[in-house]
Amino acid sequence: MTETYIDPSPANFQAFKDLPRDQPIHMLNLLLYRDHADYPEGHEHHGNGWTGRRAYEEYGKTSGPIFRRVGGSIVWRGTFQTMVTGPDDRSWHDGFVAQYPNAGAFFEMIKDADYQGAVVNRTAALVDSRLIRFAPGEGGEGFG
Repeated sequence: MTETYIDPSPANFQAFKDLPRDQPIHMLNLLLYRDHADYPEGHEHHGNGWTGRRAYEEYGKTSGPIFRRVGGSIVWRGTFQTMVTGPDDRSWHDGFVAQYPNAGAFFEMIKDADYQGAVVNRTAALVDSRLIRFAPGEGGEGFG
């Protein structure tokens, strides 16, 4: 059984918080949706009968204004096709790279009360995910 991750561990989140907060960041998101959204007790009225993908779409719709307000944008988005290098038992449904003007903007987003209300849809939607911070680099014609 492959380990799954929805939220950062305390140690991983601390490592993220310890990095500089005043530099642009790219966040690689890898998403594996549940067949059926799994809402916690008390939130059943949200997305009753929704698929995980539909619940994630709701998360995007409700968190999008906050994401844009803090200066976030999507710089790349794709749909998973096959694992070329990596574990055979791991696949994803979707991936994207979110760009933030700095890590402070990311913190501003996740502390926003409306965002915290929207994140229930993300949690209900996903069976597994990865969120990986990168320092943006220049594109070009070569690998190095």
